[in-house]
Amino acid sequence: MPPQIEFTGERFIPGVAGEIEFEHVHRYAFACRHAAGKRVLDAACGEGYGSALLARIAATVAGVDIDAATLAHAGARYVSLPNVAFHQASVATLPFADASFDLIVSFETIEHLDAADQPRMLAEFSRVLAPRGLLILSAPNRVEYSDKRGYANPFHRHEHDRAELDGLLVTHFAARRYYHQRVWLGSTLWRERGADAYAAGEGDSAAVAEVGLPPAMYYVVVAARADADLPTDPLGLSLFSDREQELHRLQAQGSEIIRLDALLGERTAMLDKQTAHVTHLENLVAFRDKLIVERDAQLESHGLRMLQFERQEEVHAVRTAAAEQESSVVRAELARLRDDHAVIDEAHSAVNGERATLRAELDAARAAIAAQERIIDYRQSLRGWAMLPWQRLRAIRQRNRTG
Repeated sequence: MPPQIEFTGERFIPGVAGEIEFEHVHRYAFACRHAAGKRVLDAACGEGYGSALLARIAATVAGVDIDAATLAHAGARYVSLPNVAFHQASVATLPFADASFDLIVSFETIEHLDAADQPRMLAEFSRVLAPRGLLILSAPNRVEYSDKRGYANPFHRHEHDRAELDGLLVTHFAARRYYHQRVWLGSTLWRERGADAYAAGEGDSAAVAEVGLPPAMYYVVVAARADADLPTDPLGLSLFSDREQELHRLQAQGSEIIRLDALLGERTAMLDKQTAHVTHLENLVAFRDKLIVERDAQLESHGLRMLQFERQEEVHAVRTAAAEQESSVVRAELARLRDDHAVIDEAHSAVNGERATLRAELDAARAAIAAQERIIDYRQSLRGWAMLPWQRLRAIRQRNRTG
């Protein structure tokens, strides 16, 4: 039992239905026309089914692939074919002597190499190919395969348009005959020059119309070192179809998958754009939140200053009120003191008046005392004693007159 190989969507495995089967099997069927009795190299043989197809008519087939697991599967599955041998190697460094093969087939290989390695691969093909040998190579037409469909195959390293592919081949293979391949009424392969003798149409029961051949999705090239070495082949068209005629349905499904994949890509891009916008808005919100925090801190600080200012105003108001109240008390006390002062002044005036009266009375008393002292002094004198009788007599007369 050969080890299983996982289908990745790129390397064809027998049993996988769809366009990939028609395309790959058709190429090997085309190559078999040139393989009878030949020493054949199947470069990048993959699972080995193509090598087995070629081995039915070829003298020998050497299958080469770089993946060890895939070669283990091929060796186990096709062990019964004695003229097939599988080798692990890179197509850019082949382990064979010069001129070892009459026919080299390399289908969908070159685009899997980096651009710098592709000339090395073709140089190796030229080295191991016999002088009159053929190279049959296929490669996707980038214009149809990728550009027009907006499709990027993640397994392809470097694809070509026709001019670029031809520029690579001409270095080692001067003679080249191009065929075009596309899944169209099955897998269709036609000669680049010489297909003008064929007509094609499309339509339904309501209307029909003639159409030209479609652009190549793949190029299949039969190459040699000289024109004389190219086989004389009148074949201009090769068709390959499935027995159950399900290709149109599969092709429609493939087109729908590509459309849905493109739509998914558009929606993914739109989602990425919206996500970027949301991220931008979140950054704005975060920036505004930061501003709010800073403003809150400023307002809090300002609020504390305002509170301090308000408290200072309250203290000032209280102090002012207290000062006014104290001033009122002082004014009242001053008025009272003024009243008291007036009373005191009045009392002082009265005292002064009494004092003046007392002084006058005192002066009068002093004058009376002085007079009495003089009288006493007089009476005590000799003259006083002499005049005393006469004075008493005068006083008596005076009383008598008044009485």
